Amino acid sequence: MNFSELLWQPDVLRTQCAGPVLAVLNHAGLLDSASFPSAHQLNQVARALREVWHGPEFKAQGEYPESESRYYEAIIAEDSQVPTREHSWHDLFNALVWIQFPRTKALLNRLHMEDINLKGAHPRTPRRNRITHFDECGVVIAVEEDHLQKGNVLLSQLAHHQWNQVFLEERSAWGEILHPFVFGHANFEMMLSPFEGLTGKWLAVKVPRGFSNESVERQHERLDVALCERIQALDNFNRAPLLKPIPLLGIPHWYQEQTPCFYENKDYFRPMSVSSKPSVQLPLT
Repeated sequence: MNFSELLWQPDVLRTQCAGPVLAVLNHAGLLDSASFPSAHQLNQVARALREVWHGPEFKAQGEYPESESRYYEAIIAEDSQVPTREHSWHDLFNALVWIQFPRTKALLNRLHMEDINLKGAHPRTPRRNRITHFDECGVVIAVEEDHLQKGNVLLSQLAHHQWNQVFLEERSAWGEILHPFVFGHANFEMMLSPFEGLTGKWLAVKVPRGFSNESVERQHERLDVALCERIQALDNFNRAPLLKPIPLLGIPHWYQEQTPCFYENKDYFRPMSVSSKPSVQLPLT
């Protein structure tokens, strides 16, 4: 589907989007915006949601001169600006992820630039491919430190594609032991009009006790710190295999059609391949 053709219609968004899309737009105060949010509005959102905003500025793509030839990541690193295309869902969600997780997004930018400075922008290095995959399609699963034992059991079920166990039998654990958050902005874009086959790649992090009772803003701050620490502990995406697939529409409460029959679709909820290797991120300690 060509998401660029979707108009800004809040009433339509409310009826067709998956839950995380509505949540991120509503949290940013944009769901009832009269028109597609501009880069200027996104800068206002960043300052409204953060007591002190240390992240980059969002700058409309049309404000750059035609002679601008620097690579996207270089502009972010050198100017502390994120080029943002007008009326682009992809860039809108990218900005909203920056606002939620500025430390992690800045870390990913630094890792990109390390490889670019060493080996050039093209072709992408294997590490940059992994970074990009997480940046576009990442899902963060937070586990509170006092639930690590049970959390590791559930994460192992996820890693081994035991979908019925983790999504149905352990459904109550989602929101109590496993706390999922969308990180990949391409995920958000595709969840504008959910379709079976929509898949993300997850990374688990440990968060402090009481995380589930904190405000959304405080949860984002804690997740941002935990994500940076976790990525660095896993050698900054140098190690593989790292990320594991997760059918996004199967995550409890993220999609309306979650009947037992829905989870029987083996084309979507695929068994683990016999050649699949264990993730280096497990167990979570």
